[in-house]
Amino acid sequence: FLESKTPATVVLLLNSQEEDILVKACEAIHTFAEKGDVNNVLKKVDAIPSMIQNLTPEGEFLSRTDSVGPVSVDTIKTVRFTLNPRRVSFRHRSIFSPEDAVVQEFATLCLASLSADFTCRVQIYANNGMPPVIRLLTSSDPDVTKNSLEIIFNLVQDYKCLQAVHELGGIPSLLELLKSDFPVIQRLALKTLQCVTSDKETRETFREEQGFEKLMDILSNMDLADLHGEALHIVANCLRDGETLQLIHNDGGLARLMDFVLAPSTPAIQSTAVQCLSRVAQSCEGRGVLHEQEVEKALVELLSAADDDVKASACQAVAAMSFHPASKDSFRDWGAPIYTDNTATGPPAAAVANTLRRFRVNGGAK
Repeated sequence: FLESKTPATVVLLLNSQEEDILVKACEAIHTFAEKGDVNNVLKKVDAIPSMIQNLTPEGEFLSRTDSVGPVSVDTIKTVRFTLNPRRVSFRHRSIFSPEDAVVQEFATLCLASLSADFTCRVQIYANNGMPPVIRLLTSSDPDVTKNSLEIIFNLVQDYKCLQAVHELGGIPSLLELLKSDFPVIQRLALKTLQCVTSDKETRETFREEQGFEKLMDILSNMDLADLHGEALHIVANCLRDGETLQLIHNDGGLARLMDFVLAPSTPAIQSTAVQCLSRVAQSCEGRGVLHEQEVEKALVELLSAADDDVKASACQAVAAMSFHPASKDSFRDWGAPIYTDNTATGPPAAAVANTLRRFRVNGGAK
């Protein structure tokens, strides 16, 4: 019956005091919202406030059904703006408490969409929305887990939220999800860890929870090759700390990095692996370790790579390694200044100039 009505009529029925009418109206709104050409109509007839009003924990089925409407329409930017962030985050926070996985699925799905907007992220954080979302990372429902990960990934784009993940004990849950049977969850967990490991205190917790060892397990598993790129980005973040350098040296991680440099599956992975070497080369100890691995020859060869990102990363690594006198001599023996002179155009130009500067101090290139 309701499916034949216009959106305006259905919205009026959302004000009914009878639950069965409200449920049918919510289902009809969902039907309309699934049709892209009707979304703007729903906005014009002001359906959003009525749907928000019904997002209460009173009546499990009603909460479940009415969550679907905002999920469908808030993917439209203009409609998302209409969804008052404070009210939406509060209402959705109130239905995190039921153990009904369907309610949690729709609530997290809606918040995942809303959290893409900066204003909504601020309101979710201000309304203490992060603790329940982090708790849902351990949900037995993979859809709830995935949605919760999307929310957290969006939230950690802001520094306060990034720190909060660490403070609220979210790192162990994120690491546990690396063992998920669902690749989309593994990838989202890695992308989130890539963001949060830009924070020094978080990296300390990451190491304490054997996060680096878990990354090495992924990088050593060729069945997980599609996740290697994200894992290497996290390694690059972690290598900002001297403690991680010791870990990578002791656990054979450096040899694994060299595998990605010498036999990469994609230029992007090769570039990221070389960036990791650059991070290692920021310390005197790291440069000594890399020289023992004879990285100079491989880096010189990459200076003539076809991919600009690989070339730029190689230039940066050569520049960092050239602070080590023995490496500087090795680079000259392999013709590094000649390669860099021929590379000094395009995106890698700044890195090339920096590299050449290293060779031209104290006597110039030979």
